[in-house]
Parts: sequence; C-alpha cells; structure tokens
Amino acid sequence: MELATVRPGLDDLVAGIAAITGRGLGGRAAAHAVAGLLRERLHTLDPLTPQERAGSPEGYVSHILHAQEDFSVVAVVWRPGQETAVHDHLAWCAFGVISGIEHETLYRDMGDHLVEIGRADNRPGDVSGFAPPGDIHRVRNISAEVGLSVHVYGTDVSRSGSSVRRVYDLPVR
Repeated sequence: MELATVRPGLDDLVAGIAAITGRGLGGRAAAHAVAGLLRERLHTLDPLTPQERAGSPEGYVSHILHAQEDFSVVAVVWRPGQETAVHDHLAWCAFGVISGIEHETLYRDMGDHLVEIGRADNRPGDVSGFAPPGDIHRVRNISAEVGLSVHVYGTDVSRSGSSVRRVYDLPVR
C-alpha cells in the first residue's frame, strides 16, 4: 500500500468524511453516514491513474488515497476472479463499487467453524457500510472486467498496514 496526500478530486469527499467523523458517531452510525456521502459522490470519483487501475496478476491491490488518525480512503483494484481471504476489520467501513461486481459472502463465527449467513452482489453504483462485530466476510470480483471500489475505513490504515483485524481459517458448515 502507498500513502498519498489528498488526490485531486477527493478534497470534497475527504472534507465530508472529516465532518462526519468529527461528530463522534458510533461505528455503525459513522459507516452509514459515510456510505450516504459516498452514494452522493461515487459517480464523480475516478481516483486512480490508468496504471493503478490495471491491478496486479498477483492479487487484488489497495491504494491508500488519504489517511489520517480517524479514517482512511482506499481504492481497491480487483482483476476478474481475485478475492480476499475470509476476514473481519479493525473498524467500521463504507464502500462504493465503481466497476466490476464484488460478490460478498458473509459469515458468523461459531467458535470452531463459520456459518454462511448471507451473500450479495455489489455492482457499479452500489454503496454500503458496516461495522464490527458481525463483519466477517470474503469478497470476490465475479465480473469479466477489472473491478474498482472505494473504501473508507474508520482507522488510519497507513499506520496499521491494513484494515483487516483477523483472517479466518475455520471450516464453513
């Protein structure tokens, strides 16, 4: 991941997120408020260079677009078929899909195994938000095109190195 100052075209989004996080909302409320802001502005976001948008054959790539103590804006690039491990998060998250189809499978931790509790196909223009606990999932680009999504995390991922708290290697029943 690379740290960047506010990229051109992101000033208003970053200012809007800062105003929301400055209100001291709880995780779920912050995620939903930021998701609302993303919903309004997603159609104008094109935060990456053509080279960054190409992704990597090695796996999905995250580009930190802005990071500060209470939130980070990250662009995720997924080539067709690329996916995350099953994981949860350090903090709340709001995301919006710009291209591709992000298939998300949700899980509940039962201690010695995971249980699938839901699925969603997030398409271009779709925006959502969530917060721990109950945020265990795997995401995969199921489209034939390179996927791009913008994620806002309620933590400074430039310090933590990732938004992931845990990776789960439990059987799914």
